[in-house]
Amino acid sequence: MSVKAVTHLNFRADARAALTFYQSVFGGDVAVVTYTDAGNVQDASEADQVMWGQVSAGSGLCVMAYDVPSRMPWHQGENAFFVSVRGDGAEEITAYWEKLSDGATVLQPLAAAQWAPLHGMLRDRFGVTWVLDVVSEYSAS
Repeated sequence: MSVKAVTHLNFRADARAALTFYQSVFGGDVAVVTYTDAGNVQDASEADQVMWGQVSAGSGLCVMAYDVPSRMPWHQGENAFFVSVRGDGAEEITAYWEKLSDGATVLQPLAAAQWAPLHGMLRDRFGVTWVLDVVSEYSAS
């Protein structure tokens, strides 16, 4: 089993442009799941925005991004990132989740998602937002 921490950047309607820019800088592949792709459209004007995206380069660099929905607070430069922990197996990710959950506020329960066998988000007792998931291949772009 392996696990890695990945910087997860937060945008408001600019995630796709940012990922494209970072790909031009670092190379690699861009993968994007829109709110439509995930079946999670809550505002029609945001349907094609990025719910989950990443640039993954052969050098090992990986950066993730998403568009914060308008129903959630977001100000550029504030809460600009999450720490994303991505692992190969459900057992490993679930163990991390259980430990991080102590005193945390669960923002998205750890459960299956369209793009990952397990995915969850919480804000730990120190105010850090963590996204945990089990890695899977996703080819939408």
